[in-house]
Amino acid sequence: MKYLFAAAMLASAVVGFSEAASAMQGCGPGWARGPYGGCRPMRGAVVVRPAPVVVAPAPVVVVPRARVCPYGFRWWGGRCRPI
Repeated sequence: MKYLFAAAMLASAVVGFSEAASAMQGCGPGWARGPYGGCRPMRGAVVVRPAPVVVAPAPVVVVPRARVCPYGFRWWGGRCRPI
């Protein structure tokens, strides 16, 4: 029974490590970590990159807020300050 349990644990460990190896250190297929930690394409690997998606930017509307200071204060240096 001990040998059966050990064999099952070994098989599950091998399956678990094979999944992590296919991820290539988090860079994706066809890429690997370079000497300084950045993702670089692997030598000799055919890398198929998807076409870029271009999205038109939405118009930006900026409405300035009214700067109202209470009586006895004035707007100066980015905030309301006493006179």
